[in-house]
Amino acid sequence: MNQETAAPRTQRPCHTRNFTALLPPTPRGARQARHLAVEQLRAWGLPLDPAEHLVAELAANVVTHGRVPGRDFRLELYVIGATLRIEVTDTRDDLLPNPQEPTAHAESGRGLVIVEALADRWGVSLGPRPRKTVWAECAAEVRDEG
Repeated sequence: MNQETAAPRTQRPCHTRNFTALLPPTPRGARQARHLAVEQLRAWGLPLDPAEHLVAELAANVVTHGRVPGRDFRLELYVIGATLRIEVTDTRDDLLPNPQEPTAHAESGRGLVIVEALADRWGVSLGPRPRKTVWAECAAEVRDEG
């Protein structure tokens, strides 16, 4: 689903945009999430950095920690004013994100540390059961399409 709306002309111009995709909780699904996000950000005229990296890390976390066979995960992108919000929803509300500093030789475990470093804000929303949404927000310079 892909929708775009604009505020009435009597108000200060503020575009609200959103994009949603359901993807399999597999490595291929995580790659698709990143590719779809990149294409959508380009279509909206938004910079790819840091959003591309945030999508990649959040989708990889779903594949690693939120995977439930037979249940897709949802990627949502929202642009409201000058803020991009990235949401990744899975069906593992029993496993909440817990960022920890990985050891120097660890081969994984840096995803949420990267999200914390790149996002202006991030967090977790629960519900309805058994859903969990991990979200991140960053500034988005929207180029005028007019």
